[in-house]
Amino acid sequence: MLGFVEKHPSPRTAAFFDLDKTVIAKSSTLTFSKSFYQGGLINRRAVLRTAYAQFVFLAGGADHDQMERMRQYLSALCKGWNVRQVKEIVAETLHDLIDPIIYDEAASLIEEHHTAGRDVVIVSTSGAEVVEPIGELLGADRVVATRMVVGDDGCFTGEVEYYAYGPTKAEAVRELAASEGYDLSRCYAYSDSATDIPMLESVGHPHAVNPDRALRREAVARGWAVLDFHRPVRLKQRLPGFSVPPRPALVAMAAVGAAAATAGLVWYASRRRGDRLRRGRLRIP
Repeated sequence: MLGFVEKHPSPRTAAFFDLDKTVIAKSSTLTFSKSFYQGGLINRRAVLRTAYAQFVFLAGGADHDQMERMRQYLSALCKGWNVRQVKEIVAETLHDLIDPIIYDEAASLIEEHHTAGRDVVIVSTSGAEVVEPIGELLGADRVVATRMVVGDDGCFTGEVEYYAYGPTKAEAVRELAASEGYDLSRCYAYSDSATDIPMLESVGHPHAVNPDRALRREAVARGWAVLDFHRPVRLKQRLPGFSVPPRPALVAMAAVGAAAATAGLVWYASRRRGDRLRRGRLRIP
């Protein structure tokens, strides 16, 4: 976060970004399906089904009914997943999967808003376990994301605690404005989907990014800016000094404990852990 009050305009402002197809070129949740398969969380059939869902999402966006079906499917799919295991898999593959699909235009906008003294907030329907690491990668100040219920055993129950979708996103924006002192009339918002119209109309500077048909019609009718993002680029290509930060050892250890759920995953995690340890010993002077 920005650490000096004088860098913030008075009153404070923020830029709210949807994530999928706005900041990154794909669905953040579905992008990790192969990694979840390799980690033993889902089977091959689920991988194929999520690949199809990704195709539908990219081909024309998803309307309310499609999003609801996807929510129900993903909620049922993740029931019983160990949360620590999920976080480790995301940490292991984040840079390989997400870094190459970040829109250059979006990364530039995030930098511009920070330079102007605005907070950057990612507001996404995807799960917090996926969105929060992506937000950190992007340098976002805050993240609003869907949260699943976690049982006493540390596993998802399949129920949704908080669903960051549609009007709920707009409510989150207003709540943040109240708590952080944002002047919404001077704030910015970006999204590709008509389901985010409530969030877009809650700020003074709404932008439709790679909009679906319904949002494009609405944007034209209301005179909202329409942006075309089409250049995914790795952050380290944009920032020569950028390097992948080392993962804390405690996170890796937590993943090994979670991997005990299945014999196949134990083998997978042990092999990955062995590779990291061998590499670590080679670096010791």
